[in-house]
Amino acid sequence: MTTQEVADKLANYCKQGQFNEAINELYGADIVSIEPDGAPQKEVRGLEAVKEKTKNFNEMVEEVHGMEVSDPVVGDKFFAISMKMDVTFKGAPRNTMEEVCLYKAENGKIVWEQFFFTPMNPAG
Repeated sequence: MTTQEVADKLANYCKQGQFNEAINELYGADIVSIEPDGAPQKEVRGLEAVKEKTKNFNEMVEEVHGMEVSDPVVGDKFFAISMKMDVTFKGAPRNTMEEVCLYKAENGKIVWEQFFFTPMNPAG
């Protein structure tokens, strides 16, 4: 798969809320995933660690009220997608979370991802 094909597939999975399917199909075994300072986990390495991080995130969510995912912007081995999620986390007020997600693809797999957003204050 080309970078454009990987990017398009990821965006489509995300638009449908199928994050686990995206990880299972598109992520490489040695994926590096980086979150901003203040996020529960700053960096994880490896497919199993990313799956665990995703599971932990999903367990923090009480309800997703809506989500918007942009089409990808691709350049060379890299692509970006913006996401906006209207979400209620357990024990917190309803919130709109916006982020820019950057990815690197090699040999048809995502090998690196980094997320840019302002982490929510746990006190609300």
